[in-house]
Amino acid sequence: DPRVAERFELYCCGVELANAFGELTDPDEQRRRFAAEMAVKQAVYGETYPVDEDFLSALAAMPEASGSALGFDRLVMLAVGARRIEDVLWTPVAG
Repeated sequence: DPRVAERFELYCCGVELANAFGELTDPDEQRRRFAAEMAVKQAVYGETYPVDEDFLSALAAMPEASGSALGFDRLVMLAVGARRIEDVLWTPVAG
């Protein structure tokens, strides 16, 4: 159903811990999306870049897939009761 996306987000105490999604593995649909993005890029910036044909070829052989990303830093933030994520990052945030 094109009206919905295969995804969910995991929250705890108002903090997003993870998001998960179904991957787009249809090379024809991905090519259409690339073309739409390039049309916008051409209209806005007056330039485009070539479509990654190797990527589209790989998609044709790729089985259905999904992914999930879990924010370890966010887990640490909740575990130690930090109010800001910057308080638990091991490298300084450029600002």
